Amino acid sequence: MADKLTETHYFVTPIYSVQKPEFLDIVKAVSDRHLEASRKRKKGKKYLNVMTASYMADKAIQPFTQYVSQTAWNILAAQGVAMEPLVTYFTEMWTQEHNMMSSMETHVHGRGAQISGFYFLDVPKGGCKLVIHDPRPGKVISSLPEADNKKITMSSHHIVFTPQPGTLILQNAWVPHSFTRNHSKEPVRFVHMNLSVAVNPEYSPSEKKVEVV
Repeated sequence: MADKLTETHYFVTPIYSVQKPEFLDIVKAVSDRHLEASRKRKKGKKYLNVMTASYMADKAIQPFTQYVSQTAWNILAAQGVAMEPLVTYFTEMWTQEHNMMSSMETHVHGRGAQISGFYFLDVPKGGCKLVIHDPRPGKVISSLPEADNKKITMSSHHIVFTPQPGTLILQNAWVPHSFTRNHSKEPVRFVHMNLSVAVNPEYSPSEKKVEVV
């Protein structure tokens, strides 16, 4: 009788996505305002990409920030983190506008960030695609050639996402990501954001019952 191996997967890399088109109007309005301010600072010069200042505190997008913050909290709690005494908060939120031939190199987010997110506003045909890279350095160093790189397998080196307007993608901040080159004449625009955690000042643990012997 042939042996039957038990296959168990550990240390997975989850990526979370959801369609939230209901936030497009309010986020686009704030994003456009900040993009215009960034363009003015460039004094008419054209750049491959334009990045705004952080606008996470803008009250006009509060429904969006509340949703993202709560979802980030839920993700960390579902991953096994002891989130009861903690709250999630934004460390930064800004718009990136990638014009034709613009791209972004592979990177991660540190400085205490726990969750990174992307909310896509404008994604023309041929625009940038989000690439998620294998975060395991040992695997990257020793990787063997893939039998079929069009299939997602345990040998995949990276995963490519083609987002749509209104797509929200969240991931742990330690996951490397990049954006492919924009081959469209129209710009790609998305909100990039990072969230961290802090002790909830209103948290009060319930009193533990002590058994008297």
